[in-house]
Amino acid sequence: MAHLFNIRVYGILLTNNREIVVSDEFIRGSFFTKFPGGGLEFGEGTRDCLKRELMEEMQTEVEVGEHIYTTDFFQMSAFNNAHQIVSVYYYIHPLQTLQTEFKQKPFDFLPEQISDPRGEAEVFRRIHLDEFNDESVTLPIDKIVARMIRERH
Repeated sequence: MAHLFNIRVYGILLTNNREIVVSDEFIRGSFFTKFPGGGLEFGEGTRDCLKRELMEEMQTEVEVGEHIYTTDFFQMSAFNNAHQIVSVYYYIHPLQTLQTEFKQKPFDFLPEQISDPRGEAEVFRRIHLDEFNDESVTLPIDKIVARMIRERH
């Protein structure tokens, strides 16, 4: 079996109201809360990946700022045990007013968005920094970054 690296790039968007933007996702029958972003495509740099992902997911043009963290331990993919995950995190700054609809409660999907157990859906939410912690996100690497954010702010 071939072992592959899966490079993920995520953005930390802290609003002027001291809120962190998170993505609630339904992926193949499971629910996850993570930071906005996604997979690096071949031929793409990490900053370009993040700009593309935010345009695709949130229809928002962003400036990619300070690097926060890159995975420095072994993390197997939750979806494929032949893949090792390497995640890269940056602060991001929107270059326009956010037009994204933000939900008020976790996993606030329409029934048709999660009716197919093999499907995928995504909605966004803001969590005030005073309420944000490593329990606010699902994935192990995201939890490390959440703790780092709490320590910095």
